[in-house]
Amino acid sequence: MLRPYRLLAAVPHAPSLMFFSLLGRLHVPALGMVLAFLVVDWTGSYAIGGVVGATTTVGQAIAGPLRGRAADRSSPPRLLVVTGCGSGLGMVAVVAVTGWVDAAHWWVVLPVALATGLSHPPVTQVGRAVWPRLADGAAREAAFAVEATLQELLFVVAPMLAAFVVALWGPAAAMLACAAWATAGAVLFAVALWRAGIADGLGERGGPAAASGSLFRTPGFLSLLGFFGLLVGGLVSIDLVLVAWARMRGEPELAGVLAMVWAVGSLLGGLVLGGAGGRPRLWLRASLAALGLVALVPALPPLAEGSPLLVGAILVVGGTAVAPTLAASNGRLADISPPGRRNEAFGWTASATTFGGAVASPLSGALLDLAGPAAAAAAAAGLAVVAAGLVASHSVRASRAVPEAEQTAVT
Repeated sequence: MLRPYRLLAAVPHAPSLMFFSLLGRLHVPALGMVLAFLVVDWTGSYAIGGVVGATTTVGQAIAGPLRGRAADRSSPPRLLVVTGCGSGLGMVAVVAVTGWVDAAHWWVVLPVALATGLSHPPVTQVGRAVWPRLADGAAREAAFAVEATLQELLFVVAPMLAAFVVALWGPAAAMLACAAWATAGAVLFAVALWRAGIADGLGERGGPAAASGSLFRTPGFLSLLGFFGLLVGGLVSIDLVLVAWARMRGEPELAGVLAMVWAVGSLLGGLVLGGAGGRPRLWLRASLAALGLVALVPALPPLAEGSPLLVGAILVVGGTAVAPTLAASNGRLADISPPGRRNEAFGWTASATTFGGAVASPLSGALLDLAGPAAAAAAAAGLAVVAAGLVASHSVRASRAVPEAEQTAVT
């Protein structure tokens, strides 16, 4: 089981690239929470906080494919330094506006928030697109598995650190810390890329790699975009379900414990399956992840009283499929994307996941208000089931196309 990880460790510069690519995005899971604290303290309105957060998210979604394309065609280290500095300055500007402008003119912060999102450094897509260039076979699959697994820890550690800073020094200090981390993380990852000899565009020039035209014409690309959006929408919805259920029980801290249990399950599954031999079957992993969400529905109110031990057990078992599914989907995307446009492809998936979360969150909130946690969990599970169906149907079409292609070659 450890052989793929040994192969990955033997790839020159692989450990440092993995470490700094994850370090460079540590602030990302905390940014939305810190921004909400900052704006709500300024205006006293959660609605305005949601609008400002959504504006930043829109900027990030727009920037994803654009920054990815730029990384394919120009120097990724230079791009990371420029966008990292721009993103950090944007967060500092948000703090300045909320500190100096009267809350009655809250709309002044919207263009600043949009510019901050547009400057978002492409650490995530560059950190994923670099592996097909450096490794192949089992080592490449291990890289995607480690990346997806350790990213789960970011979503546990980063919000805890941010909440700690907010509690001690306030949201403005927490936002300034995010700004410093966004800049420093992007610069450090850029240095790691320079040391690894990756100073030019990641796209291979000439031949099919430099093919023009829309990525959406690539077979399976649209299905994968839909898969990413639906799956992440379902996962984000479960986070909201856990928060709502914990508040209903009068134990808000329970949400954090269950989220950590879920992440531990994902961590274990990612490490074990990441070291498994053979090519990962995305449809199977996605189906198991969806099954884990389906199993939650009958364990939640109003269908059941809800036992924390039972829900925790379902989360830890079902979570073992989450990181392996994300790793396999990133590997599939790297396979089907033109080599010269992989960064752009990963940028589009970042936009798809952002959109999926933005659509699923209000849907889950409405169902929580109308029918309770079980209904919201059922909607989340439905999104995951549809996501699994997308990749399963594409796998069936692809398997049918292989004999036809072989017959054509023989003829």
